[in-house]
Amino acid sequence: MLGKVLSASVLGIDAYLVDVEAHLDSQLPGFATVGLPDGAVKESKERVTAAIKNSGFPFPNQRIIVNLAPADIKKEGSAFDLPIAVGILAAKGVVAEEKLQDYVLLGELSLDGSLRPCKGVLPIAVALKKENIKGLIVPRENAREAAMADGLAVYPLNNLIETVDFLNDATRPTPFTIDLDEVFSQSRTYQIDFEDVKGQEHVKRSLEVAAAGGHNILLIGPPGSGKTMLAKRLPTILPDLTLEEALETTKIYSVAGYLPPDTALIATRPFRSPHHTISDAGLIGGGQIPHPGEVSLAHHGVLFLDELPEFRKNVLEVLRQPLEDGRVTISRAMLSLTYPAEFMLAAAMNPCPCGYATDPTHECSCTPPIIQRYLSKISGPLLDRIDIHVEVPAVKYQELSGRVKGETSVKIRERIIVARDIQLKRFTGRKNIFCNARMTAKDIRAYCKIDSQGEELLKIAITRLGLSARAYDRILKVSRTIADLAGTEDIKPEHVSEAIQYRSLDRFMGVVR
Repeated sequence: MLGKVLSASVLGIDAYLVDVEAHLDSQLPGFATVGLPDGAVKESKERVTAAIKNSGFPFPNQRIIVNLAPADIKKEGSAFDLPIAVGILAAKGVVAEEKLQDYVLLGELSLDGSLRPCKGVLPIAVALKKENIKGLIVPRENAREAAMADGLAVYPLNNLIETVDFLNDATRPTPFTIDLDEVFSQSRTYQIDFEDVKGQEHVKRSLEVAAAGGHNILLIGPPGSGKTMLAKRLPTILPDLTLEEALETTKIYSVAGYLPPDTALIATRPFRSPHHTISDAGLIGGGQIPHPGEVSLAHHGVLFLDELPEFRKNVLEVLRQPLEDGRVTISRAMLSLTYPAEFMLAAAMNPCPCGYATDPTHECSCTPPIIQRYLSKISGPLLDRIDIHVEVPAVKYQELSGRVKGETSVKIRERIIVARDIQLKRFTGRKNIFCNARMTAKDIRAYCKIDSQGEELLKIAITRLGLSARAYDRILKVSRTIADLAGTEDIKPEHVSEAIQYRSLDRFMGVVR
């Protein structure tokens, strides 16, 4: 006796179909699951057994063999509970076979037979749109997430009994529908705004330049100067996510299991701020079956590293690949997965261990060797990948007590969108280049030409600050962005001069040396 049911699983952020085959053999009772199941899948036999019995269905007193095909790919998660239970009931003759190949089943079973939500539903639903599948059966809590795949019939059910009745045509529930455009528009609001920030106009300008060109930024200043407050508002001035970007971001959160229960779509730019004790696997992803890390969870958004020198050096060094390539590849003995990691890096740090090296109102207790040792925790190659370094001074009392509100995020974003449109037109036809920060050396030579006066400014800066060749390219990229914000095709000396100012850490390290 054999029962075949369709299910699905995810590999990275992409999904694939899984055939769940349940065979009943006339031997001593037993339950074996094959097809490279992980611990959660192996434990499903206990949940499935109790769920079938507590739902009032006959449980076969035979040897049960469950195969998950393709058998050469590792299967993980509890979403196979429902298809395994239905497969056993189909082999027993309780469930008719006519509809089993028309629907994909997902869901974790409670011991009483009720369905619990599972992760990775959205990428599965998106993938099923390309298959000849009539619909997707999911737990009710996953209905909104699955319905984001517009055009796929989604049937949210409560328990095993409802699933059996549906497959036997005893009930005909209505597919769950959702207005995708309405959900997308309602979810695109932020709870914070740049107008809350008092003073710091120079820093706001640097964040505007960073957002306009997609540049990574480092904020350097004493404690309490507002570095974290400013960084948290960076996503609010970035251009709105497109629907395609929102779906891709939501797929990552769904696979990782971080999608909030009442959230169908992540329509705002993600902001991830891991603690400095995070491991390299937590940052870029890892595990026996690699799961997405913080760099992937920040995809299309901002990754904020507060107290940058406090992160372990090996953790910071693994940032190089995602910063350069916009993706991260995690290799294990059994498989290798690539996750998207197209994010803006925003970091913050004190200028010295005590934090007051640049604060005129506090005396710094650190000696130059101590400061140099502190700054050397950040490697040169990583520092070169951060286009903008800006000093954040302590806020004066007059600015704090003033009633004048700052410029709103909406107004700043309008200027940034105009600059981004200029860049999109400039890079039309170029794959994976949508902003100035992604320009290659060839692009810099083509689009970042400066006059003799600008060249002289750069020569002086390179000579006095000892900048690397990569830092030279960063200055040209930032100059190009400043010119785009000004609406000019030519990069003028004042644009170069402003870009040089955004290398604060280079100047500070020169003083320390």
